Amino acid sequence: MAGHVQDRWYRNKIDPATGNIMVGRNGKPLKEPTPEHGKGMRYKVHYYDDAGKERNKSFPDKQKGKADAFLLSMQHDVLAGVFTDPGAGKVLFRDFAAKVLKGRSQDESTVENIRQRLDQHVYPFMGDKALASFNNDLIRDWLAWMTERTDAKGNPKVPAASYRAQIFDTVSSILDVAASPSEGRIKFNPCKDKSIKRPAPVPKKITVWADKRLRSVGLALPARFKPVTELGAGVGLRQGEIFAFTLDDVDRERMVYHVNRQVVTVRGRLKFKLPKGHKTRVVPMGRGVLADLDDYAENFPPVEVTLPWAEDDSRKTETVRLLMVNAKGGVYTRQAFNNTIWRPTFAKAGLTYTEGQDGMHALRHLFASHMLARGVSIKELAAFLGHSSEAFTLRVYAHLMPDSYDRARLAIDDLFKPRPEPAKTDDTATDGPSSGLATVHGL
Repeated sequence: MAGHVQDRWYRNKIDPATGNIMVGRNGKPLKEPTPEHGKGMRYKVHYYDDAGKERNKSFPDKQKGKADAFLLSMQHDVLAGVFTDPGAGKVLFRDFAAKVLKGRSQDESTVENIRQRLDQHVYPFMGDKALASFNNDLIRDWLAWMTERTDAKGNPKVPAASYRAQIFDTVSSILDVAASPSEGRIKFNPCKDKSIKRPAPVPKKITVWADKRLRSVGLALPARFKPVTELGAGVGLRQGEIFAFTLDDVDRERMVYHVNRQVVTVRGRLKFKLPKGHKTRVVPMGRGVLADLDDYAENFPPVEVTLPWAEDDSRKTETVRLLMVNAKGGVYTRQAFNNTIWRPTFAKAGLTYTEGQDGMHALRHLFASHMLARGVSIKELAAFLGHSSEAFTLRVYAHLMPDSYDRARLAIDDLFKPRPEPAKTDDTATDGPSSGLATVHGL
């Protein structure tokens, strides 16, 4: 099953008397035109895949060298166990990506987010390129393109490094499928090559709002949306979970709130969905927060809202008495709320809105900082916030844990007892606190 290159235009000349191949003076077989002479591709490479099935590929006139090289390459790949059908790589990246997405999670909002990443940051550059053309250079050019884009006015249109990393991971996961044995579209995933550098998210510490900023924003919010600050900073809810909040999920005996759903937008349509990570959770409810929410409900009674579920769930729709709705009894999309309610509130409060620091997620950071200040453990905080792991919570909030150096010093002092400090006289007294054990234990 070694394969061979067929010349479709010429064949060996046969001696009609003997039936043998006729040979010229140079010792090589004499050739004569075939009935297909001058028609179509001249060279046809016959080769065998790793399953022993015969395949073929044609080359035009004057490309005998390329035909020989192709045959040699196919033979090498079969022996090396990396054979890929050359025809399989003809599919366009956008078409193959659509196929891959069909087999992914049935979580509609997640799939929609992936589609948006591809539509905005991948397809314009390489959506119409065949998978067979994907190599290291193409990936490098694409990464550079993402950092060089501008809008219609010439302003930079560069996704944040952390978002570029997500886009890169999305493309890499699709190419992983293309390179898998079951697909065999490409020999390897170029995103995994050592010469390709994944966009590195810029690590940054969370800047927590001062309590005064929370109060200012809360006072400036329209009356209908006052619960936002308490549900964010007092219960630690995400934005979609705030929109889906219902007093019916409050356990007043245990003083906890069951976070069972969030509101998401899928292709412009509002739907219910399980909280992030498909994880419901239970969060402690402060008595002051609950009293304020009950007062709010007196002025703005909860409204029954029926929405479909965004996931493959036995519940096709669900009716929930939502606490905070718009004037028409409906639910805001996140984008509409941010643009028409949240951002304008800062100007009304006399505050400057800073992108990346003043989104509604800042309320959760404030919730976390107060939890840590009161000695709540990372394990407990991770559960309250609905994080995927305690390690993630620690990475995000470790720098907010209070008095870590002082607690460490106390631990060391338990092992190596500090020397008693001499009593201070009027000559040695200072205006500030003394250093050493007395000061440490006084904190």
